[in-house]
Amino acid sequence: MIAKQRKPKKCRVPECGASFVPARLGQAVCSPACAILDAPKNQEKARKALAQVERSEIKVRKEKLKSRAGHLREAQAAVNEYVRLRDAHLPCISCDSMPNDSDLMTGSRWDAGHYRSVGACPELRFEPLNIHRQCVKCNRNLSGNAVEYRIRLVQRIGAEKVAWLEGLHAPCKYTVEEIKAIKTKFRAMIRELKRAVA
Repeated sequence: MIAKQRKPKKCRVPECGASFVPARLGQAVCSPACAILDAPKNQEKARKALAQVERSEIKVRKEKLKSRAGHLREAQAAVNEYVRLRDAHLPCISCDSMPNDSDLMTGSRWDAGHYRSVGACPELRFEPLNIHRQCVKCNRNLSGNAVEYRIRLVQRIGAEKVAWLEGLHAPCKYTVEEIKAIKTKFRAMIRELKRAVA
């Protein structure tokens, strides 16, 4: 089998401009001397490429080191953000307080409050029917303001769904892969909501 003959190229260094036959694929200069002259032009590009590779490797290493609890926190944060966006123009589920314009921009006074707490019913921690936008006062200062929460929850989703939330649920221990899938799903739902608003 005969090797394919390489075509002559012009040296990339403007001061040289000599014609040469490349000895290897991707060779852009004719000699080591021209390579030294050409190197400073490519240093920034090479530095950026190396930095990108390093960032990718760090991200992979961090992901491997992340505990199950870390994945749970990230998934819960995604679910909570989705709930706050979903309910952005609804009043607090417990006290009917309405957001003002600055709250809509920052989301600072609002939590995603669970009707059945994560401690009491961990199997419903990611269930959107169990989580609604709630003011900080009701969620944190009044421990969820559960009686008022239930009254308005029945009005919002119906007595049948509330009864389901209050019923027994099979215990569930999410695997890391399931948690990652939940996080991915809710992040996609967040993007959809933001696109719909824009």
